[in-house]
Amino acid sequence: MSVIEKKLKDRSGSICELCSYEHDLEVYNLPPDAADTLENSVLLCKNCKDQVENVKPTDPNHFRVLSDSMWNENIPVQVLSWRMLSRLKSEGWPQDLLDMMYLDEETLAWASATGEGTEEDENKIIHKDSNGNLLFDGDSVVLIKDLDVKGANFTAKRGAAVHNIKVVWDNADQIEGRVEGQHIVILTQYVKKTK
Repeated sequence: MSVIEKKLKDRSGSICELCSYEHDLEVYNLPPDAADTLENSVLLCKNCKDQVENVKPTDPNHFRVLSDSMWNENIPVQVLSWRMLSRLKSEGWPQDLLDMMYLDEETLAWASATGEGTEEDENKIIHKDSNGNLLFDGDSVVLIKDLDVKGANFTAKRGAAVHNIKVVWDNADQIEGRVEGQHIVILTQYVKKTK
C-alpha cells in the first residue's frame, strides 16, 4: 500500500469518497495534474473509477450519491463531484445539485480544467486511448503496435513508453510525444494510458 493510499484511507475511513463502498478501493489522481499527492487524489471504488475514467458507461442512478459527496470537506472530492454532476447534467437532477454547489474561483478553475461543464460539451474534443481512458497533457502512454514513422526512417516499437504527451486540441485522434528522441504525432488508437 502506497503512502498516498494509506493517507486517503485514513481521510475517508477506508470507503469510496464518492459512493461510500468499502471494497476494491483504488487511488484516483484528478486530471489534468497527474501528481500522486493527497491534495490531488481521491479514493474510489473500482465501479466509480471505471465510470469516472469512461472505461464503462456512466450509470446516472449510481451517481445520485453525489448529493452527499459534493459537500465533502476535501477539495479533490468536491472537484470530482462537480465534474461528474456536470457530465450528467442532461439528466436534470444533477443541474439542481450544481446550482446548490459553491466552489471558490481557484477550485472551480481546477474543476473545469478538463472541459467538464462547459456549454459546448457535446462539441468538446475528447482524447481517449485504445481502452477508452481519457488522455490529457502530461499523461504517459505505451504503444500497443509497431508504428512506421513517416519522414523519420524508423519504427516506433510496440511497448515503447511515451511520457509527457500533448493532446492535439483540434483532433481527438492524435497526440504528440517523443519516441527515440523524435517528436512525432501518434494516433490515439495505438496507445494505452499508463498509471
